[in-house]
Amino acid sequence: MLIAEIVIVPVGTGTPSVSKYVARAIAELRGMGLQPDVTAMGTIFETDDIAVVLEAFRRVHESAFEQGAQRVVTTLTIDERRDKTGSIEQKIRSVASGLP
Repeated sequence: MLIAEIVIVPVGTGTPSVSKYVARAIAELRGMGLQPDVTAMGTIFETDDIAVVLEAFRRVHESAFEQGAQRVVTTLTIDERRDKTGSIEQKIRSVASGLP
């Protein structure tokens, strides 16, 4: 299972707000059949296919330019574990179980 996080920062938009760019990014991911989880700092999703992650990255990045951004900084983080199966929820439960 691959867990990916995409962070998009459009620059040269004339406003400090990025919500419309994030909303479009979410729509792109959903259009690919993914179930993105939006956090305050980025968007995460899971898949079994690295090609899907890379295509999602491309679509999200390009979507900001399509909306008029003059510069876009997009960060992709991939967490892939091959020794056992898991999910975003399983990972959160695992961390939570170790909290005092």
